[in-house]
Amino acid sequence: MRIIETEIPDVLVIEPRVFEDERGFFYESYNERVLLEKANIMECFVQDNHSRSAKNILRGLHYQIKQTQGKLVRVVVGEVFDVAVDLRVSSQFFGRWVGVNLNAKNKQQLWIPPGFAHGFLVLSEYAEVLYKTTEYYAPEHERSLLWNDPDLAIAWPIEVEPILSAKDRSGKRLKEAEVFT
Repeated sequence: MRIIETEIPDVLVIEPRVFEDERGFFYESYNERVLLEKANIMECFVQDNHSRSAKNILRGLHYQIKQTQGKLVRVVVGEVFDVAVDLRVSSQFFGRWVGVNLNAKNKQQLWIPPGFAHGFLVLSEYAEVLYKTTEYYAPEHERSLLWNDPDLAIAWPIEVEPILSAKDRSGKRLKEAEVFT
């Protein structure tokens, strides 16, 4: 695996070594030892999630204020623009975001540590996203940032108004949101 740093050093792109031939391909999507040795990721993953969404659906920006989740995100069908927003007040990157195109072809993954909000926009006709989490889902602690908060100024590659859930339409702006110390 190759580890690629982003503009926020704690958020990493993980690129697997892919073995392809006329039969198809093989790669390790997760190897605890390699992530520890190469990226110092020593998290214990407790839950795997799988979502399928149609084009122009935007999910997020979600986080849990307690039972904080780190996420290892990958796309197995289609393509998304995946975003992580630093919500750690103690971080020099507080309020900044990183966006990465993840797709089934490049097989890259995004490591989003605890303390970040996460969301994605589907760019293909549909996409299937798999992600491991370091904590269990706790709906009572879930929060949502407003996807188009002007203070965040996320450069979503949108062609039309995205399709949002009611929860995501009522997300809070960063200056009103609960954040991490």
